[in-house]
Amino acid sequence: MLVSWNIKYLSNNTDLKVKKMSEQTIPEELITDALLLLENVKDTGKIKKGTNEVTKAIERGKARLVFIGSDVTPAEIVRHLPILSKEKDIAYLEIPEAKRLGNSAGIQVGAASVAIVDAGRGESQLKSIIERVKQFN
Repeated sequence: MLVSWNIKYLSNNTDLKVKKMSEQTIPEELITDALLLLENVKDTGKIKKGTNEVTKAIERGKARLVFIGSDVTPAEIVRHLPILSKEKDIAYLEIPEAKRLGNSAGIQVGAASVAIVDAGRGESQLKSIIERVKQFN
């Protein structure tokens, strides 16, 4: 089960107050479809792997869809990604297992985060998944 967080900026706009807002279940079918898209895109398009590369892609406005591993420890490694994604109006999806995310991205270890930059032949599929994901962002 994935958890949504309510992020509030305090008056000095430098500190963040984070509290658990509600639990929202992302359908397994959506997660599976998005990971299948990622597997396709890694061969025909362009992806960024790892929190540093994903953060840069979001900040530069190049990320189209961001995947975040929910079981990453410590969680602080990826905690900023939903905030950045919302600021840039980029869809993001939390994947329950970083290992599954890594496998879909073509690496043999867990991935804290992955971003699709260019969908290649999966452009129409990407647009469809982004619309479905934005219902949960």
